[in-house]
Amino acid sequence: MLAQKTMTGRAWAEILILSLIWGASFLSVHVALEEIGPLTSVAHRTFWAMLILWGYVAIRRLPLPRSPAIWGAFLIMGLLNNVIPFSLMAWGQLHIETGLTAIMNASTAIFGAITAAVFLADERLTLRKAVGVGLGFLGVATAIGLQVLTQFDLRSLGQIAVLGGAISYAFAGVWARKHLSGLTPQVAAAGMLTGSSLIALPLAWAIEGPINLALQPQTWAAIGYYAVMATALAYLMYYRVLAMAGSGNLMLVTLLVAPVAIILGAVILGEALPLRAYAGCALLATGLVIHDGRVVKAIQHRARGT
Repeated sequence: MLAQKTMTGRAWAEILILSLIWGASFLSVHVALEEIGPLTSVAHRTFWAMLILWGYVAIRRLPLPRSPAIWGAFLIMGLLNNVIPFSLMAWGQLHIETGLTAIMNASTAIFGAITAAVFLADERLTLRKAVGVGLGFLGVATAIGLQVLTQFDLRSLGQIAVLGGAISYAFAGVWARKHLSGLTPQVAAAGMLTGSSLIALPLAWAIEGPINLALQPQTWAAIGYYAVMATALAYLMYYRVLAMAGSGNLMLVTLLVAPVAIILGAVILGEALPLRAYAGCALLATGLVIHDGRVVKAIQHRARGT
């Protein structure tokens, strides 16, 4: 039997750091969007992160893929995992709070469970997972509110756009399992960001105009943060924590990102989320914990006296 991954002090520390990095990324995107458009923000994010990751690959002398099919898969992966979700979530942030964006983003794990169950034979949706998914959907519906069905305005569209980004992330996970398995994670990330940049740069140029580099210092600081810290370095840290703690323990990042974004939005931007957003966040977190299963199993073992 394979040994189970345990949470060392270092793994806990890096999970907390990763949560802080990704939680603050919503704030940095908000700052950048005050001067540049959503598509331009995505182009900056993928391009600079791509350069950093290829630099890392070169320094480590990691083997590069030669197959044209792999590079085609990078293009699709870049579309699904970066261009679509980054663009939809950035546009959504123009109309909703950063904290609410982070809550909606946490639904990625719920949508991921469904797409995996549909497209991957070894990811069946068990009863426990189905309960977790159901609670997750209830959390999302609670956070959005029923007024979305009666008042279809820009705020409603913003929330739907962010959910669309979460769904795109879910399909990206399936695509990666089917087409990018076996690659060095850092090479896969660099290739994906290359595919993203090949799409994002001309798309931003065509829709929002030429990429302007004469930006305000705070805009460059925001771009630098979400491109360098929250994308390039976060990817490297993500795979390191994955190796140390395993995918199940790494799910804790999903649970911790939203509270970080909510706190930063409240303290720095003065955002005040409605009570239903916090209730929805709690339901979504409960659904993720049930879907993960470890807490449920621990309770069952304790009840049996084992």
